Amino acid sequence: MRSLPPSPWRRRATATLALVAVSGALATGTASAADYERIVNGSFSTGSLDPWWAGTGVTNRLVGGELCAAVPGGTTNPWDALIGQNGVPFEAGQSYTMAFDAYATRPQPIAAVAGEGVSPYRQIAKHDVSLTTTKQRFTFTFTSELDFPDAGNAQVTFHLGGQAASNTVCVDNVSLIGGVKPPGGDVGEPPKKVQVDQTGYVPGTPKRATLVSSATTPQAWSLKNAAGTTVATGRTTPKGVDAASGDPVHLIDFSSYDTAGTGYTLVVGEESSYPFDIGDDHLDKLRYDSLQFFYHQRSGTPIEAQYVGETYARPAGHINVAPNQGDKDVPCLTGVPCGYTLDVRGGWYDAGDHGKYVVNGGISAWQVLNTYERAKLAGTADALGDGKLAIPEKANGVPDVLDEARWEVEFLLKMQAPDGMVHHKIHDANWTALPTLPHEDPQPRRLSATSTAATLNMAAVAAQAARIWKGIDPEFSAKAQAAAVKAYAAAKANPDKIADPNDGTGGGAYSDTTFTDEFYWAAAELFTTTGEAAYRADVTGSPHYKGRSLNEGGFYWASTGPLGDITLALVPNGLPAADVAATRARFTQVADAHLQRIAEQGYPAAYWSEDGGYAWGSNGQVANNASVLALAHDFTGQAKYREGVYEVLHYLLGRNPTSYSYVTGYGDRPVENVHHRHWARQLDPTLPIAPPGVLSGGPNSALQDPIATRLLQGCKPQKCFVDHIEAYSLNEVTINWNSGLAWVASWAAEKAGGTPPPAGCKVQYQSSKWSTGSTAYVTITNTSTTAWDGWSLKFSFPGDQKITQGWSATWAQSGAEVTGTSLPWNGKVAPGASVSAGFNTSSSGTQTDPSSFSVNGSTCS
Repeated sequence: MRSLPPSPWRRRATATLALVAVSGALATGTASAADYERIVNGSFSTGSLDPWWAGTGVTNRLVGGELCAAVPGGTTNPWDALIGQNGVPFEAGQSYTMAFDAYATRPQPIAAVAGEGVSPYRQIAKHDVSLTTTKQRFTFTFTSELDFPDAGNAQVTFHLGGQAASNTVCVDNVSLIGGVKPPGGDVGEPPKKVQVDQTGYVPGTPKRATLVSSATTPQAWSLKNAAGTTVATGRTTPKGVDAASGDPVHLIDFSSYDTAGTGYTLVVGEESSYPFDIGDDHLDKLRYDSLQFFYHQRSGTPIEAQYVGETYARPAGHINVAPNQGDKDVPCLTGVPCGYTLDVRGGWYDAGDHGKYVVNGGISAWQVLNTYERAKLAGTADALGDGKLAIPEKANGVPDVLDEARWEVEFLLKMQAPDGMVHHKIHDANWTALPTLPHEDPQPRRLSATSTAATLNMAAVAAQAARIWKGIDPEFSAKAQAAAVKAYAAAKANPDKIADPNDGTGGGAYSDTTFTDEFYWAAAELFTTTGEAAYRADVTGSPHYKGRSLNEGGFYWASTGPLGDITLALVPNGLPAADVAATRARFTQVADAHLQRIAEQGYPAAYWSEDGGYAWGSNGQVANNASVLALAHDFTGQAKYREGVYEVLHYLLGRNPTSYSYVTGYGDRPVENVHHRHWARQLDPTLPIAPPGVLSGGPNSALQDPIATRLLQGCKPQKCFVDHIEAYSLNEVTINWNSGLAWVASWAAEKAGGTPPPAGCKVQYQSSKWSTGSTAYVTITNTSTTAWDGWSLKFSFPGDQKITQGWSATWAQSGAEVTGTSLPWNGKVAPGASVSAGFNTSSSGTQTDPSSFSVNGSTCS
C-alpha cells in the first residue's frame, strides 16, 4: 500500500483586532522561579510572523528576523494602532517578567500591554517606554490579578498610535516568563474515564465503550438506566496501553443489552460515563443537521431567519455591497495575466474564512451529490427528498440535497475561464480578522490562476451533475455536461499546471503536484455520464483503475482517485463485470484493514498514517474511511462492515480520549469554539457558537498553530486537541470534512432502521435506461453461513421489458417472470461473497426496476 500523501493542511491567519483598555497601574512583584515562556515565536526565528497580528491600518513585515510594523500617522490614541499576540495564558496571583527589544525609524513612545482581548477588555499590566532609532532592551515585572490559565481571551499587545507622522516600529526577542502552570502539554484531564458515544447506540449493533484504567485485571461495570437502576453488568477486558492515545484502556462490551431508551450511563467503580441513548433517532437528526451546515456556508445570499433562526441569520456576503468589494467582477491576482473579470457570486465559503476553493468545493459537492445518487440506486432516496432541509428551495419539487449541492456546482461552473481551464480559487487579498461576518469583509477579492487540478475537479463534478439532473432539469444538465467536456479537453491540453504553493495570503494555497488521480476521477464521471469511448479508454488505461489508489490512508481533496472508483462501482456503466467486481473487491480489502485497526485501537478511529501521527483534518479522514466500510457493506451485505461504520461514528461522537463529541450540538460535551469567522462567541459574546451538526477537524499531532504549539507539546496523537477558536489546525471546520460526515450520517441513518435482514441472500439491481431499453447489472451476495454450489435468481419486471442479451448467467423469460441461472464458472459462492451478472432489455413503455428477488427459493433483501 502506498503511504498517505502529505498532510492536507493549510495556514490560516487568526488576527483578532481588539482594543485593550489603558487604565490601571503597573503591578510589581518577583519573577517566578519557573521559566515558563508564554509568548510563541517571540524571536521570529520560524521565518514567519505567525501568530502576531496587526490592527487596522498597521502592516506587519518580517525584516531581518524582526517584526517591523508600518504604523500610519494621524491617529489620536496610542491604542489606535496595534500589534499583538492572542491566547497568552496568565494565572491570578502569579508574577511575570516581560522583555523585548525595540526601536523605531522616528523616536516615539509606545506601550506594552497585557490584558483581555474581548469585552470588557480588563487590563493586567501596562508599561510605557520611549523608543529611539537605536535598538534597546526593555524589561518589566508585574503580578496578574486575572486568571487565564489556558490562554482563553488574554493577549499581549503593543500600542503604537497617537502620533502625527507615520513611522516604522520594529520589535524582536519578545518574552513573557512566569506563572506556576506550564503552558504546554497540560490542558486538563478529560472529565471522564468511561468514554462512550455521547449520543447513542443503534439497537442490534455492537455497543462498546472504553475505560481508562491502569488495572491489569478485569473490572466490574454496570449499565444504569435514567432512573439509576442497574439493567446490565459485566467485566471489562484489559487491552494495555493504547498507542494513539497513550491511555491504559479496557474494553466494555454491553452489546447484549438492546432495550431502547434514553439517559443510560456506564459505571465502573467511582467513574461514570456521560449519558447516552439506545436508539437511532439521533442519526436521522445528524443526517439533516450535517447537510444543513452547507446552507449556513452559502455565499452571495442572505441566510434567512425562517430557515436557521434569528441567532444564525445574516445578510448576504460578497455581493458588491459596501463594505464588501464583492464577487461580481473579480479580477485576477496581481502577476496573473488574464485580461478579464469573472462573476463568481454564490458557492460555499470553504471553512472559517471567506475563501472559495475549487479543489475543496469539488470533493465536497461530489460527496453531497453521491450521498443522493447512492441512495437513489439503493432505493432509499425518499429520506433525501424535497422538504427535508430548511432551505429556500424546500418546496420546489427537487430533492433538497440536490438544491443545496447545486448552489456549489453553479459556482464551480462560474470559475471556468474562457479557454476552458478553471481558476483554482477566489478569496481576500489579505487575511481578514477573526471574527468578521461575510457582509462586513472589506478586503478586495482576487482570482488565483487556473490550474489542472481545479479544472479536473470541475469537470468531474459537472459530469456527475449532468447525469443526476438529466431527468430533473435537462437545460442545466446540458450546461454542466458542456462545461465538463470543455474543462477535460483544456486539462488534456494543460496537463501539468500546478497551483502556486506560495499563494497562501488571504486564503490557503491548496497546491497539488500529481494529477493522475484527478484525470482518472474526471474520466470516470464523464464516461459514466456519456458512455463515450475516449473517456472509457482514459479510465481503463489509468494506473488508478480497479481501485489501485484506494488504501488505508483514504482519500481527500488532493487524492481523489477513489471518488472515480466509487462511481464506477456504484453506477451502471458498461464496463466488464469482472472489472467492476475487482473495484468492489478493493473496497472490501481496505475495509478489512480498517476493521483490523479498529480491533487494535482503544478508541476505534479507523485512522492510519505511516508515522502513526494524526494530520490536519483527521476527523474528516475518519469520516471518509467510514464511507469505505459503508460501501464494503453495500457491495457484500456483510454485517461486520455495517458494524464498523457505527464504531467509527462512536469515536467522532465521544468515544475518544478527549471526552469531546467532535460534532457540534451532539452529546453532553460537544466542541463549541470551532475556528470560524462568524461562529465566534469565544471572542465576541454577541456572536453564536456553531449550529448542530458541524464536524471539527480534530486531533493534529503536528501542532500547526500557536495555540496548539503553546498548549499541547508532547501530546499523544489522539490527544492533540483543544476546543479553542484560534487552534485552527485542530478545530477548524470545512465543507469537505462536513461532506464526509453528511455522507456517512445519511448512510448510517438509512441502515439503522432495525436489525439487518436474516442471513440468506442480497440482490442489488442497477440499471441505465434510454427511451427504448436499458442495461441492467445484478449483484447477488450470499449472506448465509453456507456456500452455494450453484444459484438461481428469480424476479418479475413491473413493465414490458424484454431481455435481448445477457451475460454471466443463463437468462430465461416467461412473460414478466425472469430466471437467471449460474454458469459452471460462477456457481460456487462462499458465505459473504458476491457474483455479478447482467443483461440488456428492450421496452416500448414505462421502465420500472424490479424490487423483489429470490435466490434458490429464498426471498432476498
